[in-house]
Amino acid sequence: MRYLGLDLGSRTLGVAVSDKTGTIANSVKVIRHQEDYDALVGEVCDLVREYDVESIVLGFPKNMNGTIGPKGELSIDFKQKLESVLSIPVILQDERLTTKSATDMLIMGDVSRKKRHEVVDSVAATIILQSYLDRRDN
Repeated sequence: MRYLGLDLGSRTLGVAVSDKTGTIANSVKVIRHQEDYDALVGEVCDLVREYDVESIVLGFPKNMNGTIGPKGELSIDFKQKLESVLSIPVILQDERLTTKSATDMLIMGDVSRKKRHEVVDSVAATIILQSYLDRRDN
């Protein structure tokens, strides 16, 4: 079973995909957008077809105290939009501190600041997806 991992931001969508066995997450790309979430749904649909995805794991940003803020509400709305056009499940995965973890990993890998800015969201999507895959297996 192949999964698509998404890290939804206000200007970018980080994308990751699992291998066919649903074991390992890999970074794919970052999609830049102008808060046109309807157009973004179309791009996600294209990725679902391209990678033959059976389920989507969408980052769900909660506040550190566990409450749901405006960005969390945005993820819930995006999930509903995806589910209204796709016939596959969309799973919300807690994404607290994933962007920080992604940035730290890139810094430890000696990735330049410019390159980090270009790829951090896809690395965050990879962390979100891998966290889900690991949790699912346990």
